[in-house]
Amino acid sequence: MAASAVSSPSRPRAAFTALRRDAWWVEPLFVVVVLTAFGIYSLWVAITETNYAWGPYISPFYSPCLAVRCGEHTTIPLFGSWWPVSAAFLVLWSPLIFRLTCYYYRKAYYRSFFWSPPACAVPDARSSYSGETGFPLILQNLHRYAFYLSLPVVFFLWVDVIRAFIWPNGFGMGLGTLVLLVATSLLTLYTFSCHSCRHLVGGHVDVFSRSLIRYRLWRWVSVINHRHALYAWLSLFGVALADLYVRLVASGVIRDVRFI
Repeated sequence: MAASAVSSPSRPRAAFTALRRDAWWVEPLFVVVVLTAFGIYSLWVAITETNYAWGPYISPFYSPCLAVRCGEHTTIPLFGSWWPVSAAFLVLWSPLIFRLTCYYYRKAYYRSFFWSPPACAVPDARSSYSGETGFPLILQNLHRYAFYLSLPVVFFLWVDVIRAFIWPNGFGMGLGTLVLLVATSLLTLYTFSCHSCRHLVGGHVDVFSRSLIRYRLWRWVSVINHRHALYAWLSLFGVALADLYVRLVASGVIRDVRFI
């Protein structure tokens, strides 16, 4: 009797959705709108290849610049002058793969774009689930390698921050300097709060007392790892706003405020 009271073998899937009376669809809709808008904006920025640098500032979308197309903002001319399209495509793929395979972003777009599931207590849109064992989701295992590829990008972004303090007449600081500083700081927190970083510094250690340095690193990464989702969103908006600021200054729409 007890078993039959709690079972519902023929309950339709739509009935489970009806149990949710709150606006559960707001979060997945927000994620779809924001990530789609960011993707479109990033593609437009890369294709246009205009107004991405001004004075000592360069957009994070174009750094590091690996082709001479960037002129004085060229970081390392690995691709010389023969690279035929926007230099942004030489670097954007690395942070893109890192974000796409990020554990938090997987949760975000699995729920929002794939409805797998769209929210707690809401049925999955698919009748079966195979996880990340088949193509293309098996490529999510590239995340730890994407983390390694993102580290040089973060390093060069900090080089850009230092260069933003160097003006033709010596040391200086403008509003753009602070914008790049904040955006790079957020990207750094997002990168180093990654689960792969936490595993890198503390993984495969059976006794932490025998590796105190790795234990301290693991504790530090664990602290910021708790806010990984927050840093994911803040860094996303931060890099977009940094590019937008440089773009508006370079196009003459606004003027950079010089503090020093």
